Amino acid sequence: MTRTDPTQRTAASRYEPATARLGPSPQARALLWLGVGLAVVAGLFLIDWLAPTLFPASLPTRAQDGLTLAISVLIESLPFVALGVVLSIVVQVWVPPGVIERWMPRRAWARRAVLSLLGMIVPVCECGNVPFARGLLMRGFSVPETLTFLIAAPIVNPIVIITTHQAFGFSDGILIARILGGYAIANLIGWLYSRHPSPDALLTDRFRDTCELVVHEPGGKWRRTIAQFVIELRAVMPALIIGSALAGAVQVLIPREALVAIGSNPALSIVAMMLLAMVVSICSNVDAFFALSFASTFTPGSIVAFLLVGPLVDVKMLALLRTTFTWRTLGGIVAVVVLSAFAIGAAVNLLA
Repeated sequence: MTRTDPTQRTAASRYEPATARLGPSPQARALLWLGVGLAVVAGLFLIDWLAPTLFPASLPTRAQDGLTLAISVLIESLPFVALGVVLSIVVQVWVPPGVIERWMPRRAWARRAVLSLLGMIVPVCECGNVPFARGLLMRGFSVPETLTFLIAAPIVNPIVIITTHQAFGFSDGILIARILGGYAIANLIGWLYSRHPSPDALLTDRFRDTCELVVHEPGGKWRRTIAQFVIELRAVMPALIIGSALAGAVQVLIPREALVAIGSNPALSIVAMMLLAMVVSICSNVDAFFALSFASTFTPGSIVAFLLVGPLVDVKMLALLRTTFTWRTLGGIVAVVVLSAFAIGAAVNLLA
């Protein structure tokens, strides 16, 4: 689709009707996820039967721990998701057209650079940033621009900066590496996807249908507000629940001792902490205090990698991102984040 003046773009002009597209029915999706859940349960029993000494705790204890962890992740994330939905509605329905856009630079790279700092005035953690980013897309911001905000905001925001400083101060450059690294990764992803020949193809068909529905919703602002609130909750909440369940299940399936055992190796420690970040799914507002418990065992670079990867591509975040972006898009984002975080972590290890 031809790029027009960014101040004149609207969601209606960027997303075409999708009546001809067919996708799996809600019943089929429910059956699919039910099958995934049953497979996870069967896997727990299989692992317990084949390798009973792999875990110190019994299967019922691990199952209870996994449920507790999943519920804790869900409860921790829920307020931020709700805030993100509210902000999304404010941006989409209540802010008049052109108010945000007129303050944006006209050059594409400069717009992305500014949007990657938007988290400084919208300090919502990664869970709430997804519905807020959906609102930006519905408003007419391009996919690369929205991705730049989405990747930067969980790290480049005042709450995360303050908590990271409280945990580590300025020791080993962890705080500076996290802030600059998050900003650089976000703008790298935004630039890479701006080179895509059809950026709108990075979005799921279901989200494009949602854009079409919201844009053409009849009635006044309050009716549109209620309609979008229902739409966003229906899209985000199942993903949040599934992501929380996956985070809890993975934590009890992967022995933590196996990760800690390789913490002193400069390269393997980075890989281990990145894997741990994707598994534990801790909110970016408090993940620095969790990482602090590993500071005496793991290298500074591995701590930085943990603090970069966790807010961007943990299993809960990927489940939320799947409401909007295709699997191929998510695969590309994960690859860029992981490779960039590894390079930044290795550099920190060399300099520390």
